[in-house]
Amino acid sequence: MIGRKIDQYFEDFYKTEKKALLVTGARQIGKTFSIRNFGKTHYSSFLEINFIDSPEAIGIFSNAKNSSDILLRMSAYTRKPLIKGKTLIFFDEVQECNAIITAIKFLVDEGSYSYIMSGSLLGVELNDIRSVPVGYMDIKEMYPLDFEEFTEAIGLRSTIISGIRNSWKALNPVDDFIHKKLMELFRLYLIVGGMPAVVQKYLDTNNLRDVMNEQQAIIKLYKKDISKYDKNHKLYIEEIFNLIPPELNAKNKRFILKRLNENVKFSRYEDSFIWLKDAGVALPVYNVEEPVIPLVLSRSRNLFKLFQNDVGLLAGQYADDIQLNILNNEKSINFGSVYENAVAQELHAHGFDLYYFNSKKQGELDFVIEQNGHVIPIEVKSGKDYERHNALTGVMNDSEYGIQKAFVLCNGNLKVQGNIVYLPIYMVMFLTKKSSGMISYKVDLNGLQ
Repeated sequence: MIGRKIDQYFEDFYKTEKKALLVTGARQIGKTFSIRNFGKTHYSSFLEINFIDSPEAIGIFSNAKNSSDILLRMSAYTRKPLIKGKTLIFFDEVQECNAIITAIKFLVDEGSYSYIMSGSLLGVELNDIRSVPVGYMDIKEMYPLDFEEFTEAIGLRSTIISGIRNSWKALNPVDDFIHKKLMELFRLYLIVGGMPAVVQKYLDTNNLRDVMNEQQAIIKLYKKDISKYDKNHKLYIEEIFNLIPPELNAKNKRFILKRLNENVKFSRYEDSFIWLKDAGVALPVYNVEEPVIPLVLSRSRNLFKLFQNDVGLLAGQYADDIQLNILNNEKSINFGSVYENAVAQELHAHGFDLYYFNSKKQGELDFVIEQNGHVIPIEVKSGKDYERHNALTGVMNDSEYGIQKAFVLCNGNLKVQGNIVYLPIYMVMFLTKKSSGMISYKVDLNGLQ
């Protein structure tokens, strides 16, 4: 069984909270599997209602007078026992049932059972469900397996990751043998990716052809979702989705609208880009005019790069032989797009908003992030000349920005040169958005009281 970090989140949440939990995320990332596993291992009774598989279940909430009425209908529908304090009730594909908004408030107030919901980010339907008042529900977004989860699934010992983490904290190089093995694992991650069904297919068969077939099935499912959930814009959305791989493979990875239509305006396609982002299918990385805090204030609305939500799906959209070329570390292909996609995916899963910086004067930085009140530039280098980075050097030397530290993610081992830290690309798994904890402030009213 593939373990996920969200498993521990579920345990911690239900130990302390009486609210319901809504788990969101793109299709095929393992939401339902993780919830079922948690419910069946932590509760005496586990009830599941899927509003796509069983649309008639929506009637449970129609004209219900109160929570008692809903629970009576639910018990009759599922024919499973409801044990007070020991039952988890799981509503799946809740974007199909807007009535759940009112119902969950009633049920949480009643207080006898625990509730968890799941929905795919497929357009506006789920946005309405997010509007449940504070105090009744928390929202947790789920993602494909990140690299650390992938290494655990493959069978890498946790002590190895702990040792690499210690190197990261101390800024010491990783043992050469372990470094080479981790680079091999990272290249494998680039082609398998983090979709649980694809990872499981690899574990079961070790057959890259089977892996690619599984990826193609997910891509077809995404395209089917596009036509189902946004009929008015489906041609635009699918066209944009299909253009992600070639756009990332171009010298300038910025998404060029003219490749859709020579005379197109962004406003015409804006809803389609937003749909792909909200559906969790694509990750936009927006350009900022200045690498200064807060980045969001200088964000450009219509200048961005567009990445796949899963690097394995990106590899699956390229030519058939790219998998072996990546595994063999062939020098003849451009790894830049898949490296950057993996980094975008990892940073997004770790809570970062995604930006890049580009100016005619200084050039382009692949990513800029905010961490602990500071801007950190990140360059992603897939070749041997990773110490050449004119744009990064220029930005770091600009006293106006006052940037204290930068990362270069590369194939080499860890080393520090001044205020630039060169990290092996797999150490992106340790870049996390840290919580600042409680901020205490008490106003001084002396002389005013």
